[in-house]
Amino acid sequence: MIEANTGFGQNVGNTSLYFKTSDGVTAYNIGLEGGYFIKDNLAIKVGLGYGDDGVSTLTDPIAYKLGLKYYFKSKIPVEISYNGVGFGDTDANPAYIGFQAGCAFFLGKNVSMEPGIRYNNAVNKSFYDSNFQFNMGFALHF
Repeated sequence: MIEANTGFGQNVGNTSLYFKTSDGVTAYNIGLEGGYFIKDNLAIKVGLGYGDDGVSTLTDPIAYKLGLKYYFKSKIPVEISYNGVGFGDTDANPAYIGFQAGCAFFLGKNVSMEPGIRYNNAVNKSFYDSNFQFNMGFALHF
């Protein structure tokens, strides 16, 4: 599976496509996810992204995601993942445990459009807040 998402809402530490300019501050992110179905309807996923929220002082703008995605009745995708920004052992790097659910509309045998909602639960709440995010995903299934 290859997947790309557009993210709406706070977009720290994710692999979606995102662009926003407000009051002279520009935030952007570009990313892609891939997965391998280890059994029917269950995929292991990884993702990488690159971006800048326009306000933080992160020196490593690489976002990552590791997770599992399951399609209930082949139409309701549910995902749990660990995602964040930056590598290394610093507590200041944002990291989240993410929960996502949506609905898969298959536009063809191997192409789906997947609107959904995601909750990112901050691992270190002294640096970053938990947040909700709305996504519009597009996936190719091989």
